[in-house]
Amino acid sequence: MNPTANKSDFDDLTTNLKDLAYSYLEKYNPSKQQLKVFLLKKYLTKIKGTKSKKEVTSIIEEIVSNLEKNKFLNDELYSDSKARMFLRRGYSLNKINKSLRSKGIEDKYVKQSIEKIKDNEIEPDFVSALKLCKRRRIGPLRPGDNRELFYKKDMGILARNGFSFELSKRVLNLEADEFSKLIKLI
Repeated sequence: MNPTANKSDFDDLTTNLKDLAYSYLEKYNPSKQQLKVFLLKKYLTKIKGTKSKKEVTSIIEEIVSNLEKNKFLNDELYSDSKARMFLRRGYSLNKINKSLRSKGIEDKYVKQSIEKIKDNEIEPDFVSALKLCKRRRIGPLRPGDNRELFYKKDMGILARNGFSFELSKRVLNLEADEFSKLIKLI
């Protein structure tokens, strides 16, 4: 076995993975976990080297830690920006929490982001529920005859999006003109 040949394979693999990481960072703004998964998938599908999974994982960890040290990756900023974006889309705080955790963000960053939202916004869940109703055209936006028929369905939609029963009931019981006034304020 030639040790210099192994070194060149190692350098080629590291260079390839770094290039993939940089191109992925140019296109997207991923979390650390998303970048690790991306690089591992690329190694397994495209590069298909002879290295063990443990060796490749250690190389990927080194690349990610280097990127984090050079401030290309920052899970705290990622968490804050995604949380604000999800809130604008009409996600509840529960759904924001679940979405960020599924992206591999650490619990402390998720909690910080949610606390920032709670500090900066007045009733973020209520506002998000209003936005969801507007986007899905449910609740107060349904014609008067259909509101009672679709009440359970609308409740289910709000529940699946992480809103509490009391909040859902409060939003669905709004009158159409009151709802339109609140939407204009948002």
